[in-house]
Amino acid sequence: MTITRAMTTTRLKAAPTLLAIDLNRQYLMTPHGIQKLIVLAFSVLSAVSFSLFAEPKPILKYNLNGSSTWVPYYIKNGGDKPGILREFIPRMLDKAGIEGQVLEFPPRRTNQALQRRQLDFDIVSPSWFENDQISDDFVASIPFLPIKEYVVTLAGKSSAWAQTHQLHGKRIGTVMGYIYPNTHTFTRVDFGSERELVRALDKKRVDAAIIGDLPALYWAKQFDISIALASIHSDGELVIRLHKSQQALLPQINQSLQYFIESGEIDAIVAQYADYHPAQSPHETIKP
Repeated sequence: MTITRAMTTTRLKAAPTLLAIDLNRQYLMTPHGIQKLIVLAFSVLSAVSFSLFAEPKPILKYNLNGSSTWVPYYIKNGGDKPGILREFIPRMLDKAGIEGQVLEFPPRRTNQALQRRQLDFDIVSPSWFENDQISDDFVASIPFLPIKEYVVTLAGKSSAWAQTHQLHGKRIGTVMGYIYPNTHTFTRVDFGSERELVRALDKKRVDAAIIGDLPALYWAKQFDISIALASIHSDGELVIRLHKSQQALLPQINQSLQYFIESGEIDAIVAQYADYHPAQSPHETIKP
């Protein structure tokens, strides 16, 4: 009796389910039901087609580091403060719908890698080139960040270097692999980084060096060396130097850059590095 009652109960429970299935089948055979089935099938096929045939994000290979001591634009082992460009460029590319692949090269090899198409872009200022002209093999984005380079000396020595023409024929400290305008007018004395240039000034291995203002001030403070920003050597803005083979992506890049400029987001990133901006005026002696 127990078994019979249990089987009877199961049948009673199953009956509404079977009835519901039968009713659903009947509904699906109506014109309205068939229309819903068509819409559902189209939605599923569209989703599958999109996942199978949607174009992947374009990938651009790039290098940011310049030298390994290009503070505050690139900060090696900086933890949550990796540097202005190391924070900004990935966010800009993401906004542009581009996937970035970072490849790190020293400055000299960066230029070679760009020519050999091992890299698609880097960050430069046209003011670093003769007549502000980047090579015909590249296209430049809109400018997005001001940058200056100075002729830097030890404190008390700046008057001898207050004019650009005073570099003519002199030995001037430079970073190996870096590009400078008017290099034919002076003799380059290459060092590995901005940090080494500041130390070379202190050790009197050179009397003057060309260094970005922020890196110079930062490393002078780190080493407790009094320096002077004697004269401006270049004054411009950073741009993305993109190989011409990828110039179809330039409108996306420019649109993303424009967004970060107009929204103030790039200024917010720069503001996070205020500790790396010693407040000094040009031509003043810097006493860390």
